[in-house]
Amino acid sequence: MNIKIYHVDAFTDKAFSGNPAAVCILEKGKIDKWMQELASDINLSETAFVLKEGDHYNLRWFTPKVEVDLCGHATLASAHILWEVGVVEEHAILFSTNSGDLRIHKKGSWIEMDFPSEPEMETDPPKYLLESLGVEPLYIGKNRFDYLIEVKGESILENIDPDFNILSKVDTKGVIVTYRSDSKKYDFCSRFFAPSVGINEDPVTGSAHCCLALYWNKKMGKDEFSARQASSRGGEIRINLRNDKVILAGQAITVFEAVLKL
Repeated sequence: MNIKIYHVDAFTDKAFSGNPAAVCILEKGKIDKWMQELASDINLSETAFVLKEGDHYNLRWFTPKVEVDLCGHATLASAHILWEVGVVEEHAILFSTNSGDLRIHKKGSWIEMDFPSEPEMETDPPKYLLESLGVEPLYIGKNRFDYLIEVKGESILENIDPDFNILSKVDTKGVIVTYRSDSKKYDFCSRFFAPSVGINEDPVTGSAHCCLALYWNKKMGKDEFSARQASSRGGEIRINLRNDKVILAGQAITVFEAVLKL
């Protein structure tokens, strides 16, 4: 059976920027080993597997090394493909995931994703964490997925050159580093490192903003944000806090499609 795989750049409206994800639409379920091996072979930060089940779609995400419980850019890419190829005509999609039900809405060229909030708490990090990043933190927190580190400014963030061998020892999925932006366009910027799950630096990380939104809400007293992830590819996320939910909005573009002949 031929299975189509789509390569989508997410959190951008320009090809070869944002965060690339592979989207695999399945007609029937596959075993975990098969999905993990395919994700490893594709070797993007995430490969999403989408399977229709009744009135919703089951959605799972795999890095080249492991399955993860929450991924923003591959969710955005999956919804984008379902609408673009005409699988879904409605303006709303319900994904069933390991992090619960995610409701996705199409608003013009933007896609809004109803994600759970992921609050952090202040913590004392392992010594090697700061050594691997080479930064002086203003704050360090941690949630169930990641460490969160605030630094003083743009030059510090953009000049981080991690020792990934050391950073891979971290006891979380990843490490978020952020600063408050002085620009008029963005409220805050960030970078995201996750060598422990096979991603040295993720270009644009939706799930990290489920933590960042709450953190900057406490610091800035705002419910709406425009954020930039300052990776080499770069990407833009619009964020709106609604009760205990984080609404992440982004754009996406299909780069190419391929056929898996298995």
